[in-house]
Amino acid sequence: MNYIQTEIDGVWLIEPEVFSDNRGYFMEAFKKQEFETHIGKVNFIQDNESKSSFGVLRGLHYQRGEYSQAKLVRVIMGEVLDVAVDLRQTSPTFGKHVSVVLSDKNKKQFFIPRGFAHGFLVLSNEAIFTYKVDNIYKPDSESTILYSDDFLKIDWSIAENLLILSEKDKHAKSFNEAEYYI
Repeated sequence: MNYIQTEIDGVWLIEPEVFSDNRGYFMEAFKKQEFETHIGKVNFIQDNESKSSFGVLRGLHYQRGEYSQAKLVRVIMGEVLDVAVDLRQTSPTFGKHVSVVLSDKNKKQFFIPRGFAHGFLVLSNEAIFTYKVDNIYKPDSESTILYSDDFLKIDWSIAENLLILSEKDKHAKSFNEAEYYI
């Protein structure tokens, strides 16, 4: 696997080696020892999966305090624009974001450490999105930052009238109202 440090410290793009032939393909999606050599020790405790249609935007979600989560995300069907926003107050990239396109074709993975808000937008007709997390989900510790926050200026790459959002995501807090990671 090829581990690529993004412009935000701690956020990594991972490109697996894919072996293809007339039968299909094979790849190693996760190797603990290799992952820890490049990124560090992360104890993933749960795998999650979602299926969404074109225009669904999920996020920008994060969990506060002791329930903060690191995530290793990938797409096994379709294509998404995946975004991580740095909420670490002492970070030189505090308030900055990085976005990548993840798809079943490029097979890239995105590692997002604790202290980040995360969201994704489905760019294909449908997408199956899967991710590992290193902490339990605690609903009363979850927060959401508005996807269209003026400070963040995230380019979601499709017209706003095509977005499909949950009520929670439509009425999220601004970045300035967020609870930052210390």
